[in-house]
Amino acid sequence: MSLTGRVIGLIEDDAIMGESLVQSLGLEGAYVDWWRCGDEALRGLKATSPDVVICDIRLPDTSGDRVFREISATRNAPPFLFMTAFGEIDQAVHLIRAGGGDYVTKPFDMPHFVSRVRALIRQPVHSHDDAILGASPPMRAVEAMLQKVCAIASPVLLIGETGSGKEICARRLHAISPRSSSPWIAVNCAALPPDLLESELFGHERGAFTGAHALHRGFAERAGDGTLFLDEVGELAPTLQAKLLRLLEEKSFYRVGGERPIPFKARIVCASNIDVEVATRSGKLRPDLLHRINTITVRVPPLRERAEDIVSLMEMFLDQLKPSSRTMLRGFATTALDAAVEHDWPGNVRELRNRVERATALAEGEWIMPADLFPDLASTPSVPPHLKTLSEVRDEAERKQISRALRQSEGHPAAAAALLGVSRTTLWEKMRRLGISVDEAN
Repeated sequence: MSLTGRVIGLIEDDAIMGESLVQSLGLEGAYVDWWRCGDEALRGLKATSPDVVICDIRLPDTSGDRVFREISATRNAPPFLFMTAFGEIDQAVHLIRAGGGDYVTKPFDMPHFVSRVRALIRQPVHSHDDAILGASPPMRAVEAMLQKVCAIASPVLLIGETGSGKEICARRLHAISPRSSSPWIAVNCAALPPDLLESELFGHERGAFTGAHALHRGFAERAGDGTLFLDEVGELAPTLQAKLLRLLEEKSFYRVGGERPIPFKARIVCASNIDVEVATRSGKLRPDLLHRINTITVRVPPLRERAEDIVSLMEMFLDQLKPSSRTMLRGFATTALDAAVEHDWPGNVRELRNRVERATALAEGEWIMPADLFPDLASTPSVPPHLKTLSEVRDEAERKQISRALRQSEGHPAAAAALLGVSRTTLWEKMRRLGISVDEAN
């Protein structure tokens, strides 16, 4: 795999080693974020997501072990390649067993090192399956919108509750666009303090301020002609909102301390979990910035509005999270699936994944039971009833959702179809197949 356009995080306090690695990886076409201490790296890694992290085990202020464990607990954690001296191999092996990607011992051959970096970078997902984001009508509508706008350069604003999958949708938009082979740069605007965010977003010149020992290319520059994703854009300080607006209008920016404008070619995709209209009225978000970033607005629905996706998400997470030591774990009991479909999921997909992960680790029998997913519920029998097929479970989920829509629309099928995001003909066909009448509204 080529490293061209890839973003690599480097944690190395040795100036000579760091310069050598930055130069070698840069010759391969990669963009390198170089941090010289653990705390600096933690701030940077929590704000963005490189394709791979190269980390020295011994750092001046902490250990590579601590950096890895903190970052591996976050969403979309990148793989780690540890650099270690010969005497620290046991510690490196311990980290690999804990989920780290790989390690190399110093000194190492550079071509071999680069090949190990390539091997760790995950292949991007390129799929044209219409149901890639979900099988429910609301998520099919989101997918259709992303397909419609993927080839244009206009900014996109994704709005939705925390954990609903806004970043997944942004990654999908990048993957299906003509920019898919160019860099994907994701920035969590709420994770970096304002005094650091400007330098990280736009970069800085050498000597621009105390501690600026070398030229630093910011996220906007490293995005190239790819995608710059700004998560929680409503958390930007007013001064940075003004500079982001200028970036959008002039298609150029200045590094901190710089005098030469840098062209900006990337597409900006923003996300927010707050009501942006309320934020503008309260003065938290500039109205003129909102008008520039919401050229195309896509609402990502909460999980409670797409019950048809719950079972398939649970199965997917189970496949991803089940450790090899749990070979006897067969799946979810029907009662667990029923409880999941009925749950409101205030934490959305993120809550679902966390509950499945905990249940996968702690379930005592062959089947994951309701109490494994929801420990606060009363215990349920350890032997599950007859396991329903996924088709039966989806039919039940559709039946419940259609009944709710009919009740909410007071028995008017046209209004219920609009709530569900399907045509009236499709709704009638589903009602006939599932044995639902308009009396469900009563």
